[in-house]
Amino acid sequence: MTFQGDTTFGGTWPYEPNWFGSRDGRMHYLDEGPRDGRPVVLVHGNPTWGYLFRAFVRPLSASGCRVIVPDHLGFGRSDKPGSSAPYGLDRHVERLGALLDSLDLRDVVLVPHDWGGPISLPWAVRRHERVAGLFLLNTLAHDLARLPVAISVPWVLRLIRLPGIGEVLVQGADAFKPVMFNVAIERTAALTDDVRRAYREVHRGWAERAGMLAFARQLPAGPGGRANAINGETEVGLSLRFGHKPVRIVWGVRDRVLAAELVEDAWLRTFPHAEAVRLPAAGHFVQEDEPDRVVAELVDFIGRI
Repeated sequence: MTFQGDTTFGGTWPYEPNWFGSRDGRMHYLDEGPRDGRPVVLVHGNPTWGYLFRAFVRPLSASGCRVIVPDHLGFGRSDKPGSSAPYGLDRHVERLGALLDSLDLRDVVLVPHDWGGPISLPWAVRRHERVAGLFLLNTLAHDLARLPVAISVPWVLRLIRLPGIGEVLVQGADAFKPVMFNVAIERTAALTDDVRRAYREVHRGWAERAGMLAFARQLPAGPGGRANAINGETEVGLSLRFGHKPVRIVWGVRDRVLAAELVEDAWLRTFPHAEAVRLPAAGHFVQEDEPDRVVAELVDFIGRI
């Protein structure tokens, strides 16, 4: 995709692009800070892009970290194929893993959010010797059959999973973003015109929104399906490989997508040694609701490893 007009969105994203080629299209990623600094990989989910982590880049770079922020295919400045085929979880996992392997990163701190967990944590399991610690933000990578509580799929996701209706609402009307942000961000009044434009303008037209719809339709609602199977494999691998590595969980308690109970029911079962920080005033998008607090927690976490 070629952006038009102000690609810095009012100076809120003043970074040079980097590109990685995959069989499905080019992936964009940000690579800021000293090349010999500790790599910190920030991985977004749906329906956002790397811009979600804009408040993290400068503080982490200033602290001496190398900051890697990829855009998944179909999001941000990455290519956006119009068919659903490239957007299966397997393909997202494959592409991100290839990108991170190409950078030859070591001693990584991985920071996944939302779908960023199911996509990036398989790489962490496979390359566990290269990962120093996990900093988890409102994400899930577990077999739902093993959870003590059922996952409730929000009504908007149930609606857009329906054939035809989803295409009209997500790809035609671009309705998914405003609904999700109103449901999942507590501080919507703090979203400036530049921020709203940054999220809106990266998807222009029906075809470019196929990735958003594919994510919504893969969201596991029960123990079946390929995405849930991948998550189950990841859950087992994390328990085996990260049982004694540093893990910190920072969770927006008002999350209407992933309930706060999942900290205990999922993550603290996988990582009983983990630190858990609950943000009572934040929703699903903790990066928008409490960016300063989350960045401070991350800088502290990195400093303790």
